[in-house]
Amino acid sequence: MSADVDDFARWSAAATAWSDNYLATLRDRPVRPNVVVGDVAAKLPQLPPEHGEPMDDILRDFDSIIVPGMTHWQHPGFFAYFPTSAAVPAMIAEQLATTLCAQTMLWQTSPAATELEQRVVDWLRHALDLPGHFKGVLHDTATTATFSAVLTMRERALDWQGLTAGLGGKRLRIYASDQVHSSIDKAVRLSGIGQDNLVKIAVGDDLGMDANALQAAISGDLAAGYTPAGVIVCVGGTAVGAIDPVRDVIKVAKAHDLYIHVDAAWAGNAMICNEFRHLWAGAEGADSIIFNPYKWLGAVSDCSVQFLADPTPQVRTLGLRPDYLVTQGDDEVTNFNEWTIPLGRRFRALKLWFLLRAYGLNGLRAVIRNQVAWIRELEAKFDADANFTVTSRAQLALFSFRYTPAGGDADKLTPKLLEKINRDGRIYLTQTNHNGQFVIRVSNGSFHTTREDVLGVYGTVREIAKTL
Repeated sequence: MSADVDDFARWSAAATAWSDNYLATLRDRPVRPNVVVGDVAAKLPQLPPEHGEPMDDILRDFDSIIVPGMTHWQHPGFFAYFPTSAAVPAMIAEQLATTLCAQTMLWQTSPAATELEQRVVDWLRHALDLPGHFKGVLHDTATTATFSAVLTMRERALDWQGLTAGLGGKRLRIYASDQVHSSIDKAVRLSGIGQDNLVKIAVGDDLGMDANALQAAISGDLAAGYTPAGVIVCVGGTAVGAIDPVRDVIKVAKAHDLYIHVDAAWAGNAMICNEFRHLWAGAEGADSIIFNPYKWLGAVSDCSVQFLADPTPQVRTLGLRPDYLVTQGDDEVTNFNEWTIPLGRRFRALKLWFLLRAYGLNGLRAVIRNQVAWIRELEAKFDADANFTVTSRAQLALFSFRYTPAGGDADKLTPKLLEKINRDGRIYLTQTNHNGQFVIRVSNGSFHTTREDVLGVYGTVREIAKTL
């Protein structure tokens, strides 16, 4: 072996020194790498090594082969997708969690991990001002959390017969708007309910679900012999940040006794600030709510929180307790593997504990408030420039625009502009389709981005647009 426990201090120090330099020089790197498909693979041996290699060589190759081929998600010029942010205290906690290498599937396999998870998730419940009856659990991502909720919808509608007998010929229906994330579609597909039974409800001019259209769809399905199972409520859609009228949608769902899941993976982070909570007014009436602290609060991916008004239906759906997973002498102990899909679980609560203690809620609120304010300033710059058209107004820290110079073909110029922006390397933006048009999204949320970084997007885009 080239390294063992005796060498840990040396190589840990080397990794820390590299990380420190990386963070200090990150601004000088292009956000996206200048590579084509296969460039990195061509530098890697075809076969695994038969004998251990020196750690010096491995770290050198990491720096010279891997890092130049990475997209830098912590870069202050990253305004694509939804940023995956990493606050320093959370990074340190991840190092410690890796060293502990704990399997947190059961209380007895890591008592402190289970009890810390219960406490920090309850801290977050308090931060979002959700009622005290909500209990929570940590997943890897919102995709898994949503899948858990959809499986619970399925079993609740089938009186938990689906776990053994399958769907039994029943046609279940799940309802959502067309603004939801593709993870909703994936969950419905993988649950066995089927894509055709995900009913996309019409939205209004504000892109929120039309509650009357939802009522009509449910009534129509009941008359046609379908079995409505649940409703997905969108709070902060990935494309342009669409938000459903939460209270109205939940009222309709409850009238039909449907299970209600609120997907607030990105926007839910902002609900630690009282002034934004009107955006999901009524969410306390849901059965399941998710948000991802790694998207905006600096918690480092992966880390998704699911709040459950009553955990019993989900535990009944996902829980499985063979003899070797029984905690002797305490049948009522919380074993979080029964709340989630994987049996194996990482110690995710540790980074939340470090993060919340290091910044406090006031510090995290300041991050959210600043980034929302800065994105609105940036939106105003594009709005005031006749060469650009803002196509969707800022929802929290997300808006979209098109390049529409007089006499130019915006349908051709906007994609060309985006391609050239991302080749340039100073900033990274992504696209979406909005009202049938190709538009460019600007999504702020990287933990260490400054006001100058955000407002600088306009200057960079304008400069590159002049070259088209």
